Amino acid sequence: MRFERILDDNRLWAVEYEGAQSNCFDLLFSQWYDMNWLRGFFKENLADLSTFFHITDVYEAVLETIDEAKRLECLMLDISPSADLDVLFKHLENTRFSEMALGREKTKGDGSYRHPSWLRIYAIKIEPGVYLVTGGAIKLTATMAERSHTLAELAKMERVRNYLLDNSVFDLDSFNDYIDNEQGN
Repeated sequence: MRFERILDDNRLWAVEYEGAQSNCFDLLFSQWYDMNWLRGFFKENLADLSTFFHITDVYEAVLETIDEAKRLECLMLDISPSADLDVLFKHLENTRFSEMALGREKTKGDGSYRHPSWLRIYAIKIEPGVYLVTGGAIKLTATMAERSHTLAELAKMERVRNYLLDNSVFDLDSFNDYIDNEQGN
């Protein structure tokens, strides 16, 4: 497992998992821009799409996803000094109201269509304003526990969080030390 800088100011990082072609941030957006991948995903999950979002047209879902992915990627890659990732990311657990070390966080698209966004990016909060993306998903159900692809994202978040803790990473200073000493970045 390696960590790759997404923004030059070190506010946004992404995990590159063993054997992966690229980091999970880049792979995620590649999927969300791939019409064939999206068509297959929505066909396979058509029951959820129609039940939770009342959409039965796979082509409509594909086009909305690509459009929303573009807007979400622009938000995430905003490199202006005033850009605040803490505004985008929220606690993964809707019932958590306080901060925790290496908290599990999520952000989602703006949902500018006739329904809320189904795009999710998951990350570990290193400290305020600094996030390590662990993956993402198209979430078509009320909870992540309902589908295997979102459960897999939960497992990845926990694996990355445990990896950080096992390597004595618990804040930005220890994360920077890890990057310098282990990855030589």
